[in-house]
Amino acid sequence: MPSIRDAVVVGAGPNGLTAAVELARRGFSVELFEARESVGGGARTEELTLPGFRHDPCSAVHPTGAGSPAFRDMPLERYGLEWLHPELPMAQPFPDGSAAVLARSVGETAMSLGPRDAGTYRRLVEPFTGKWDTLAADFLGIGSALNGRFPTDPVLLARFGLTGLRPLSWVNRRFHDAKAPALLAGLAGHVIAPLSTPAVTAPALVFALAAHANGWPLPRGGSQAISDALAGYFRALGGVIHTGTEVKRLDELPPARAYVFDTSPTALARIAGLGNAYANYRYGASVFKIDYALDGPVPWTSEEARRAGTVHVGPTARDIDTAMRDAVGGRAPDRPFLITAQPSLVDGSRAPKGKHVFWAYGHVPNGWEGDATEAVERQLERFAPGFRDLVLARATAGPPELAARNANYVGGDIACGSPQSLQLVLRPKLTRVPYETAHPAVYLCSSATPPGAGVHGMGGHHAARAVWRRLRLRR
Repeated sequence: MPSIRDAVVVGAGPNGLTAAVELARRGFSVELFEARESVGGGARTEELTLPGFRHDPCSAVHPTGAGSPAFRDMPLERYGLEWLHPELPMAQPFPDGSAAVLARSVGETAMSLGPRDAGTYRRLVEPFTGKWDTLAADFLGIGSALNGRFPTDPVLLARFGLTGLRPLSWVNRRFHDAKAPALLAGLAGHVIAPLSTPAVTAPALVFALAAHANGWPLPRGGSQAISDALAGYFRALGGVIHTGTEVKRLDELPPARAYVFDTSPTALARIAGLGNAYANYRYGASVFKIDYALDGPVPWTSEEARRAGTVHVGPTARDIDTAMRDAVGGRAPDRPFLITAQPSLVDGSRAPKGKHVFWAYGHVPNGWEGDATEAVERQLERFAPGFRDLVLARATAGPPELAARNANYVGGDIACGSPQSLQLVLRPKLTRVPYETAHPAVYLCSSATPPGAGVHGMGGHHAARAVWRRLRLRR
C-alpha cells in the first residue's frame, strides 16, 4: 500500500463493501476498517440458537439485492454468491386460510387479489413491467442527479414518481376488497411508517416490481454470502480489510485522500468532528426480532404461505397501519404486523435434515426495552396453529440488542433513519450531493443516504461515484 491511500472506508456492511469495491475496481488504493471481527453489517449469518441452525441476525430476503444495478455489475457469483428462489416470493395469509400472493407473474398476483381488484393491480404495475433495469437504475439512483448520473428514462421515472410519491392510503382507495390494499400495505410496512406518510407507495411498488422482475431470493448459505462475495472481490482487486478495529476519531485512520463512512450520521459527525451537522437527523421506530429453530416447517393454514419464502402477517391494511402508528407513536402493538422468512424451505444447508430456521419481526418503538415474544407468537398462532409446539429454541433481539449488534441501528432503527417528514427521500439532509459532508474529504455511504435501507449497495455505489469524480479531478 502507498503511504497515502486514495480512500479509506469505515464500516464493512453492504454499502461500505460496495463503495470499497467500486473504488478499487477503478484503480484506486483502498483500505477498509470494520469494528467487528468479520465483515457483514446488516448481511450476516450466525448460529444463534442451536448447532447446525444458521440464522440471519438482520436481513434475510433480498428483493432489491438480486436486481441491484451495483451488484449486477460485479462478478459476485465467482466469489460464492448464489441466489435461491422460493416457489412464491411472498404470501399474506388471511384468517379464512386464503392469501394474497406476490408472485413472479403479474397475472398470478392479480388473480389472488380477487376479480374486482385484479385489473386495478395490473394497471398499477403495467407501466413498469419489464422495465426493471431502467427503473431500478433511475429510482435507486436517487441522490446522484447532481453527482454525474442522470436518469436513463426521465419520463418513466416521472410516471413512477406521480404514483410513488403519494401516501399509500390514497392509492389503496382504488381497490374494492381487502386483499390488494393488504398486499401493498405489507410491502410498504418494510419502511416502518403509517400508510398516510408521503412517498411510502414508492418502496411498495419497488418491492412488487422487484418480485415480478427478479423474485425475492435468498443467498445460499445465508446473507453472509453477499458480504463474503463483496469482500472476496474487493481483496481480489488488491483491497485490504482490517477487522476488529473500531474507529473513534478520524486521526486514528491512515492518511488518505478520501474517507468514506458506512455509519450512522451521528457516528460520522462524532468521528469526523463535524459537530452538529446532523443534529436534525431523525431515527425511526425499531423492531423486535425472533430467530427460531423449528422441528418442522411452519404449519400455516394457508397453502400459499407454506410455499413462500417471505410471509407477511397482518392481515389487513388497517391492521398494518395501526401497528405502524403504534410503533412510531411510542406504543408496542398488541397485534404486531409481522415480516417473516422461511430460508430453509429452499436452502437445506441452513438447518439439520428435517428441521427449519424461521425468522420473524414485528415493529416496536425506538429504544423499547420490553419483550414482544408473546405478542409475536400469539399473532403467528392465528395463522399457523401449533407453531409453538415446533419451537426447539429461539433467540430474541429487541432494540437494545439490535443496536449492540450493529452500531448503525440507532435505538434499534434497522433503516438508519426515519422515513417521515420526507426523510425517506431527502436523507440525511437536503443538500446538493447527499454523500458529501462539510469536510471536503469525508463522505457518507450508509442507509442514511439515498436510496435508503436494503441490501443493494447503492448508497455505497453513489458515494464511491462522488469520491472518484473528485479524486480524478485532482490526479
